[in-house]
Amino acid sequence: MNLLTHRAARGALGAALALLAGGCAVGPNFHRPVTDAGERYTRDALPERTDSAEAPGGAAQHLAAGQDIPAQWWTAFHSSALDALIKEAFRANPNVQAAQAALRQANDLVWAQRGFFFPTVQASFAPSRQRNAVGTIAPTLTSGAPVYNLYTTQLSVGYTLDVFGGNRRLVESLIAQEDQQRFQLEATYLTLSTNVVSTAVQEAALRAQIAATERMIAIESEQLQIMQKEVDLGAIAVSDATAQEVVLAQTAAQLPPLRKQLAVQRDALTALLGRLPAQEPTEMFELDGFTLPTELPLSLPARIVEQRPDVRMAEEQMHAACAQVGVAIADMLPQISLNANLGGTATAIGQMFATGNKFWSVGATLSQTLFAGGTLYRREQAAVEALDAAGAQYRSAVVAAFQNVADTLHALVFDAQALKADLEAERAAGRSLDYARRAHELGSVSYLALLNAEQAYQQAVVNRVQAQATRYADTAALFQALGGGWWNRGAADEPGAGAKKEARLDDGAAR
Repeated sequence: MNLLTHRAARGALGAALALLAGGCAVGPNFHRPVTDAGERYTRDALPERTDSAEAPGGAAQHLAAGQDIPAQWWTAFHSSALDALIKEAFRANPNVQAAQAALRQANDLVWAQRGFFFPTVQASFAPSRQRNAVGTIAPTLTSGAPVYNLYTTQLSVGYTLDVFGGNRRLVESLIAQEDQQRFQLEATYLTLSTNVVSTAVQEAALRAQIAATERMIAIESEQLQIMQKEVDLGAIAVSDATAQEVVLAQTAAQLPPLRKQLAVQRDALTALLGRLPAQEPTEMFELDGFTLPTELPLSLPARIVEQRPDVRMAEEQMHAACAQVGVAIADMLPQISLNANLGGTATAIGQMFATGNKFWSVGATLSQTLFAGGTLYRREQAAVEALDAAGAQYRSAVVAAFQNVADTLHALVFDAQALKADLEAERAAGRSLDYARRAHELGSVSYLALLNAEQAYQQAVVNRVQAQATRYADTAALFQALGGGWWNRGAADEPGAGAKKEARLDDGAAR
């Protein structure tokens, strides 16, 4: 052996002994990626307070920078019916139940892998009846009997030393996957609660649109009756009354699609509760039944990577991939196993442990793969590439999270402006319709002008209702974009109180 080879061998032996003594594990240690979050979510500073309008859902909203988010954020809408449905959805929705089962499965896999840190102990008892060919080979028994019963009992102990930390890295990977499932559960809770709020708001908006359309039908029906009397008196032409019938029919034709959408929303809400369509809840929603939250928490940008369940899921996926690199490296290094056997064998059960019938053995195995066609090396390279992919997916999740928050903040500002403008347009259209009616009765404007005023007012009412609903929905979207406040959940809160004990905002440091 030349000097270079001798030194290399001594270095490898020294490294192995250091790992064995210090309990180190090969492969990279995971550290949470550093994200340059900046000081705000948008390039230009947003106003701290939105515009206001004198209408339900028109209050100005204040963005409180740095304020924390409550765990049950949906209670800010002050709807007891909404609170009850979200509570039921958390209990009965199949997606929640599936996420809970996946979390339990991940926890069981962690404990199963931890079992390899301990020796494996097996006991066996093997009775058999045998015939020995005494005429050809030496007798098995000292008595020389060709036919006999043989009873063997054995206790085996085996233990594989985790010298290079392969099993520790594998447990670390499984723990990260368990945390990933835990954040998946939190994401399921957050998505579910947001969907219930959004569906309830959309239901309320559709009811308001249906009510507005029914009011327009009543107005147009009343106008048609007046015009038919005027036709009988010869004051207007029959064509004017016929045109009004067309407008009335067109307005009435808008009701079935709206009612269809309402039925679909009710079915969607029922499904979110884990029920079949025939088990529709009795709770119904109107826009007046919601209170628009006026104080909106706005987490600092640096907190988003800790608060968003989807970002934390991507982080844990990266953590698991990092640990798998260590597993692949450990598979390339020597494996040391210890084993021991103790037992006895005899032709009578009571004699198995008699003098001369007992046996034992103690041994160790050191194995090193010398050639495997590049399999182990390629597995290590695949693990490194998987880590790179997980890192890119994490960065993508962070970018999407910040984009989501920025989009929602922009939406809140412009939603308030839109509602203010739509409310002013509705009031102007109402004044125009009143003027057109009086003027038409006096004969100073044409019937076409009256029809245009009616149609403009109807569209203005629909736009205002939709703007109201959008403010409620986008407010809920902000709570979702900021992470939903799961880290503030206490033991008294309904969903997954145990999850809070395991998943916290500051548990992403190097482990």
